[in-house]
Amino acid sequence: MTPAPHRSHTDDLLSFIAASPSPYHVVASAAQRLEKAGFRELRGTEDWTGATGGLFVSRAGALIAWYVPEDAPAHTPFRIVGTHTDSPNLRIKPAPDTGTSGWRQIGVEIYGGVPLNTWLDRDLGISGRLALRGPDGVPRSRLVQIDEPLLRVPQLAIHLDRSVNEGVALDRQRHIAPIWALGDPREGELLSRVAAAAGEDPADVLGWDLMLHDIQPPGYLGLDREFVVASRLDNQVSVHAGVTALVDAATGATQPGFIPVLAAFDHEEVGSGSETGAQSPLLERILSRSVSARGGSDEDWSRALAGAFCVSADMAHAVHPNYSERHDPDHRPLPNGGPTIKVNVNQRYATDSTGIALFRAAAERAGAPWQPFVSNNAMPCGTSIGPLTAARLGVTTVDVGVPGLSMHSARELCGVRDPGHLAAILTTIMVGD
Repeated sequence: MTPAPHRSHTDDLLSFIAASPSPYHVVASAAQRLEKAGFRELRGTEDWTGATGGLFVSRAGALIAWYVPEDAPAHTPFRIVGTHTDSPNLRIKPAPDTGTSGWRQIGVEIYGGVPLNTWLDRDLGISGRLALRGPDGVPRSRLVQIDEPLLRVPQLAIHLDRSVNEGVALDRQRHIAPIWALGDPREGELLSRVAAAAGEDPADVLGWDLMLHDIQPPGYLGLDREFVVASRLDNQVSVHAGVTALVDAATGATQPGFIPVLAAFDHEEVGSGSETGAQSPLLERILSRSVSARGGSDEDWSRALAGAFCVSADMAHAVHPNYSERHDPDHRPLPNGGPTIKVNVNQRYATDSTGIALFRAAAERAGAPWQPFVSNNAMPCGTSIGPLTAARLGVTTVDVGVPGLSMHSARELCGVRDPGHLAAILTTIMVGD
């Protein structure tokens, strides 16, 4: 059976995932854990002068958190863990109420690289956030999470499509509108249902960011329950590990020798090109402001970056037993063998030998295994967080990730030991020698 320490970490991970069906819920779950550990949220409009201890800034689906030890010089280098809060899914359109042939349906858009067949014949709920009319004309926000079987994208019966098992792709525009009732479309019906779940008046809803999620709870799989199966492992495994590591670094017996930072961005699955993505100046501005708030100069800011190190943590591919030819023949990571270090000489991953050495040294100190990963050169690969952060901040960066199967599926799989291994390595990196 799985050793207790690993199972304890993954039990907590599964609770985190169940509470976080959207990027906005991921941020709320992370913030709740940080506040419990003594971190406090800073607003962009308040004075940050002299702020030390555990601090964080949240913006929509992104969160930047850091810990400043007492008397840490303004030029203290950063140890950054970069992750992302979003996952590929189906997102509800602005005018959602639609239907055909006597069925009421909901209009959705495809977000990110979705294997559409994995969303068929699943019981789907609704989650996200509502933008509401607020006092003095300032909008307010309310999270909503409906873990009920409201919707379903029904698959066409094999009797009506004998080619369904021949790999015929779904029509991306016509066949993904989920059903949820019989009858003609009723304008405003979806909004009324979601607003009621949030305890709000539909008339106060001015906008929304809503999406669908599989309501099947996360769990364990395998002969000895050696696998984790859940929605959104990509990339909540890494967010959860980053939060765990930051809290451990801030509350441990040894004060960190660096400024440990967690950067959880949104919109990585669609290129990170938003105000809350890795391509934005969000992280750079917050870290620069934190240096200035401690009396630091431009020189201190440059010194803090010169000694910085970033770990970009995103899920990785385990070798697939049924498609092993799709993988590099000499790099075939397996679940429970430790996180992978991702390398691509064309800089689709930002890893270089210095980053590898730093991560490997931390893994040795943490007593955790690791595995090398190189994508089959005939297959596209890459992530956005590592290369974008390395290019924007000019810091040494290594791309890593827990290996899994069914990436981007409505339900993914990874080893039960690897999330804990990742958290242990990240803690070691954040604390330093």
